[in-house]
Amino acid sequence: MHKLKKKLLQALGWVLLVPVYIYKYGISPYTPASCRHVPTCSEYAVQAIKIHGPFRGFVLTAKRISRCHPWGTHGYDPVPPKKEKKKAS
Repeated sequence: MHKLKKKLLQALGWVLLVPVYIYKYGISPYTPASCRHVPTCSEYAVQAIKIHGPFRGFVLTAKRISRCHPWGTHGYDPVPPKKEKKKAS
């Protein structure tokens, strides 16, 4: 059952990444550069989903995109590292 759950999470991650890759390689090169953050929001989304999985990665990406407006934040804003789970003793 554990392997099935892992495969489903990987599949969901790819479902979330496909629109990001379409934007990143199919739309973004044809629009003026206007990103306020480093890394860009699309690269942030890819990293967040790959590091944290589809659910937490999606939430982190949504929060990042919500900060990307003229009165929002700017500058270096990396994906936070994954927290280690504490083992019960």
